[in-house]
Amino acid sequence: MAHIKINRRDFLKIAGIGTAIIASTQLVKGSDASEGVQGEHQWAMAIDQSKCNGCGYCVMACRAHNDISPEITWNPVLEAGEVGDKKTYLPRPCMQCTKAPCVEVCMVKASYYRPDGIVMMDYDRCIGCRYCEVACPYGARSFNWKKFDGPNPAVPEWGEPEIERRPRGVPEKCSFCYQRIDRGLALGLVPGVDPDATPACAGACPTGARIFGDLKDPNSPVSQALHDNPNFRLREDLGTGPRVYYIPAKPEA
Repeated sequence: MAHIKINRRDFLKIAGIGTAIIASTQLVKGSDASEGVQGEHQWAMAIDQSKCNGCGYCVMACRAHNDISPEITWNPVLEAGEVGDKKTYLPRPCMQCTKAPCVEVCMVKASYYRPDGIVMMDYDRCIGCRYCEVACPYGARSFNWKKFDGPNPAVPEWGEPEIERRPRGVPEKCSFCYQRIDRGLALGLVPGVDPDATPACAGACPTGARIFGDLKDPNSPVSQALHDNPNFRLREDLGTGPRVYYIPAKPEA
C-alpha cells in the first residue's frame, strides 16, 4: 500500500478546513433564518428562470462594475436542464444569507452583515484562511490567487469600475453592488426601480429576468414578484435564509 506523506504545513491546512466544515455544519443545523439582522431595508433578488436565456450579460456587467479579474466569476450562470423543450439556467450570485455560514466561521470578522442584510467582506481584515469559502454551501466565493493588475477586458463595453480591486490572497464575492445601492439612496433613487441604484447584473439583463428590491416594501418589484409567483430558494433546508429567490420556469413560457 502506498503511503502519502504530508508536512506540518499541509496538516494544519487540512485541519483548518475540517474545522471550518464542522463549524458550518453545526451552524446550519441549529440556525433560524429569522434571527438575521433587520435594518430599515432588506434587499433581495428574484430570478425568473422563464426569462433567463443564459446570455451572460449579467456576468459581464458584474465583472466590469466590480472590476473583477477575467479568471474569477462572482455571478456564474449555470445550465439547469430543460423545461418542456426549452433550456433553463440558474444564475448564482452570493445568496446574501440571513444566517450565513461564511460570517459565522470567520475568525477575524472579515465577513459581516450590513444592517440591510448584505453580507460583506472587509478585505483589509481578511487573512486568507479560506474558511468562509469552504463553509459556503453555494460555492459563492472565489479565491484571489494572484494580483489582478492588468486591464479589465469587460471595461468599458460593459461598464466602468465602481470599487477598488481586491488584494491577492483573499476570497472575493458578490455584494449586491452595495456601492450602487448606497449611491442611489443618497440621490433619492429607488433600488430595483432606478437602474443606477440597482445591482449591475439586474440592470444589464436584456429580458428582465432579475428583479431586485426591498422585502420590507410590499410594493417593491421583488416583493410583488414573490407575491405573484411560486418561488424557491437554494438549499432552504440548511436554514441559511437566502435572499436570492428563483421563480421556476414554466413549460408554456
